[in-house]
Amino acid sequence: MARRRIQPIGFAAALLLTPLAAGGQAEAQQQQVNTIHEALERFGSCWKPPPLSRAKPIDITVIVSFNRAGEILGHPRITYESEQATDNDRVEYRVAVMEALQRCSPMPFTDSMAGAVAGRPFAVQFHNRKPSPKPAEKRAWLTPKIL
Repeated sequence: MARRRIQPIGFAAALLLTPLAAGGQAEAQQQQVNTIHEALERFGSCWKPPPLSRAKPIDITVIVSFNRAGEILGHPRITYESEQATDNDRVEYRVAVMEALQRCSPMPFTDSMAGAVAGRPFAVQFHNRKPSPKPAEKRAWLTPKIL
C-alpha cells in the first residue's frame, strides 16, 4: 500500500515542477536569437542614437560578423553614412554604433542559427527618423494643369 501512495505523490510533484521547468526553458529560448529578423530586432533594441544636442540625425550602416559563440568576429566596418553629415555627426554616430554592438554582444544565437551565421557578414542599418529634405527645384511637370 505504501508503494501506491508514493507514486501519486511523485506524479503530482512531477506535474507541478514540469511547467516551471518548461517556463524557464521557454524564457531562455525566447531570449535566444533564431532568425536574422530577430538578430536585427536585437540590434534595434541596443541602438541608442546620440542626443540631438550633440549631433544631427543621420543614417549609418555597419557590416559586422559573428562567430558561433555570438562574439564579434574581426572589426566592424562602417560602409554608409548620410551625405549631409558633418564630421562631428559622423564621430558621434560611429561611437553610438560601436556602443550598440558592445551592448548586443555576445549575441545569444541558437545552435542552428550559430552554425548558419558564423563568419557571415551582417549589414546592419541604423536609421533615424528625420524629415525628408525639401526639393531644391520646383517640379512643374508634376503639377496638374487645368484646361
